Amino acid sequence: MTKCNYCGKDIEKGTGKMYVEITGNVLNFCSSKCEKGMLKLGRKSRNVKWTKEAQDLKKVKTAAKKGAKND
Repeated sequence: MTKCNYCGKDIEKGTGKMYVEITGNVLNFCSSKCEKGMLKLGRKSRNVKWTKEAQDLKKVKTAAKKGAKND
């Protein structure tokens, strides 16, 4: 299974979209929501709350705050 380049979800076989850039990079998207967010709107996945990257970043920040409070 491939992963969405924007949100990080697994893409089932036979679904999703594949976008090939002029440079030869292949981007896989699970939905048009992800495709538009990255290509058309230029959003970074770390700034969008529902993406896996943003959720992981939030976990790291909260863990760092808890560690700072305990010191």
